[in-house]
Amino acid sequence: MKNFIMEGDTLTVPAPAGGVVSGALVIIGLMVGVATTTQPQGAPVAVKTRGVFELPKTSAEAWTVGQAIYWTGTAATSTSGGTLLGYAAEAAANPSAVGRVRLIPRAA
Repeated sequence: MKNFIMEGDTLTVPAPAGGVVSGALVIIGLMVGVATTTQPQGAPVAVKTRGVFELPKTSAEAWTVGQAIYWTGTAATSTSGGTLLGYAAEAAANPSAVGRVRLIPRAA
C-alpha cells in the first residue's frame, strides 16, 4: 500500500457499499481508516485506523501542522462540516493535490 506512512492499528470489517480500493478512506459509523486492499462490497477488508496517510485534499487550501482535517466525501479539507479525520501531520501548500493526515480515534 503506497500511501501507508507509519505503524497503526488494523481492523477487519466488511467492505462498504460499492466495495473499496486499496488506499481509500473507509468511514463506518465512528470508525475512520484506510483500506489496505481492494475488496468488493461485503468482503472482509483490513482497515488501518491509526497512522499517517497521504490523502487527496482540496487543492486550493494550505494546511498547517496540527490543523484539524475533515472529509467531504471526495477530499480532505481544513473546513469543518465533514467527518473529522484527524490533523495535518505536515504542512501542505496551496495548491497541492494531497496532504498527510494523522488519523485520530473518534468519540460519540
